[in-house]
Amino acid sequence: LKTVAVYSSADDLSLHKKFADEAICIGPPDPIKSYLNIPAIISAAELTNADAIHPGYGFLSENSNFAEVVDKHGIKFIGPTPEIIKMMGNKIEAKRIAKLNGLPIIEGSDGAVTSVATAKKIAAQIGYPVLLKASGGGGGKGMKIVEKSEKIDELFATARLEAKKYFGNDEIYIEKFFKNPRHIEVQILSGKNRTIHLHERDCSVQRRHQKLIEETPSPILSDEIRKDLFEKTVNMVSKIGYEGAGTVEFI
Repeated sequence: LKTVAVYSSADDLSLHKKFADEAICIGPPDPIKSYLNIPAIISAAELTNADAIHPGYGFLSENSNFAEVVDKHGIKFIGPTPEIIKMMGNKIEAKRIAKLNGLPIIEGSDGAVTSVATAKKIAAQIGYPVLLKASGGGGGKGMKIVEKSEKIDELFATARLEAKKYFGNDEIYIEKFFKNPRHIEVQILSGKNRTIHLHERDCSVQRRHQKLIEETPSPILSDEIRKDLFEKTVNMVSKIGYEGAGTVEFI
């Protein structure tokens, strides 16, 4: 398969550009003008007669509007359908659906938090430290740990700016922050008629909220907890009609 790489001018020397069969510059270093620029990406695909787009991770990878635009231009989006991305790509909506389908969720805000005053109220209720998270986020971006109330004004503004910069959406929510958690992911494959799990990965070794090492099986799960996670995950994924490969993450 021949490949086309898109890149911003800041990534002119990047390896993905070097190893692709073709490479198209889609804009300047600012992600909003390049990696979040949907018209520029579609233009690059049409210019090179690409028949599929893989969104990578971060940026537009969990943007349902991007998946819809790709589909409307007759190009295959390599990933979930726009409908599923709307449900699960937005972390606030994903938490709501997870709760409806019997998964335990972390204590925090019920939806987006739009003001510092509301953020302070929720943080006081669940107790510090708390985590401010971008609802459209991923890859460890758009996350800020707040240890005490005096810091929340500054970090709330910073989290929103980061969310807007990396995901084109400044919506954030709040969760209780755990200082030394185990991060367990359950892998799934799902089709129209069947959903299966591919066991778990322990992703607790991280730097800047980004995984460095993934270990399987997890050394800390009991057989009882492992079975419970698998059953709850498969049940939820099959109920929402997800198709493809995916991950359900637990703390």
